Amino acid sequence: MSISKYLGWRVRLGILLVLISITLYGVNFVIFHDSRDLFFYLGIDIAFLPIEVLFVVLVIESAISQRDRTILLEKLNMVIGTFFSEVGTHLVKNISEFDSKVKKIRENLIVSDDWSRADFLDASRQIRNYNYRLNIIDSEKSFEFLESMKHFLIDKRNFLLVLLENPSLLEHETFTELLRAVFHLTEELEQRNDLRHLSRADYEHLELDTERAYKLLIYEWLQYMEYLMNEYPYLFSLALRTNPFDPSAKVEIED
Repeated sequence: MSISKYLGWRVRLGILLVLISITLYGVNFVIFHDSRDLFFYLGIDIAFLPIEVLFVVLVIESAISQRDRTILLEKLNMVIGTFFSEVGTHLVKNISEFDSKVKKIRENLIVSDDWSRADFLDASRQIRNYNYRLNIIDSEKSFEFLESMKHFLIDKRNFLLVLLENPSLLEHETFTELLRAVFHLTEELEQRNDLRHLSRADYEHLELDTERAYKLLIYEWLQYMEYLMNEYPYLFSLALRTNPFDPSAKVEIED
């Protein structure tokens, strides 16, 4: 078996290039018979080699890394978009019904196609400072809501697991935290066989878990909306028409 099979293509290419270089220097000496100039220019080439290496490492490698990162973020935003299509938007819309103060942030979340970067930054600041407080316990629909959310999340369990296994998530800590919060809420609900007869303390615990997921959902949803506006106007158009915070939002386009 040839030894070349044990070497990677980079090693073989490197050896080939070195041999070509030696051959060319040899041809130069045979033609001109001037070892002094040959070694003089060889010395200059070797002296310039560190600068060439520096150029490759700092400039070319940086450009390649930036391109790879751009591709990675593109894939990550595809994952985030899939999450909101399958799970996120549904959760936000249903959980927000138990947010008695949702009107205070609603105006900051009714995104329009004329928003600027400054508008998104202001909205992000507003929702970060918003005092999230759900009131699920005392609602007449508390049992129906928790039961419905339980079945919905269990049905989406495999989908959430696939997302958690995506290596691209390592580049997005806040979205990873959101997935953990949603998955934890799923486990909490699944472990309770009878959601109708729980202690108040247990209801408060579930309410807190829901509130944690709700807060992270809103933040990630807003970041994703900005991304769509900048990169995919046609997807942004649909997102505007299905905005869970806009009571007047309609998916159908009217004349």
